[in-house]
Amino acid sequence: MTYLPFVIAALGGYLLGSIPFGLLITRAAGLGDIRTIGSGNIGATNVLRTGRKDLALATLLLDSFKAGLAVLIFTLVFSDRNTGLIAGAAAFLGHCYPAWLGFKGGKGVATYAGLLVFASLKGLMIGGPAWLIMFLVFRISSLAALTAAALVPVGAFLLGETHFAVAVLTALSVLVFWTHRANLARLVKGTEPKFGQKKKDAG
Repeated sequence: MTYLPFVIAALGGYLLGSIPFGLLITRAAGLGDIRTIGSGNIGATNVLRTGRKDLALATLLLDSFKAGLAVLIFTLVFSDRNTGLIAGAAAFLGHCYPAWLGFKGGKGVATYAGLLVFASLKGLMIGGPAWLIMFLVFRISSLAALTAAALVPVGAFLLGETHFAVAVLTALSVLVFWTHRANLARLVKGTEPKFGQKKKDAG
């Protein structure tokens, strides 16, 4: 029975995270299946490739909020921050691997950011500025995301975050690197496109 709240939070968080807002929004706008263009991803970056900045922004906000909502709901329901963290982490997994889309979802950056807002401001205090600086300097979204992901658990630890939270954030950062493995390979080769640059023109 001790683990029942964690199980309930994980299931609820996963279901919230699995809502494919990018796919739903683009279909509602009459743009068809977002998975057939660009990277095939359902996240905000790929939605931006439709040319609709408003839809990309809506996707970004909704993908971020669903993890934060999971944290908020289950923290309040069980009066336990750790349970909320589990729910947020499960929302991240649901976004990246939604069961009803063949476990092919987004890369989790926006969802991770939303989790940090509600679950670990200490991690956000490090990851947020790191993302912004790297993006402004290099204009490469994936590089900014990977740098931020790497620094979030380190920063959270240095700022006195709990060991449980640091462990969860570390696991999520590792998963961000996994979902960005193709981007990482292109970064190593020097062929990853900058923001607004088409992949065929990169390098």
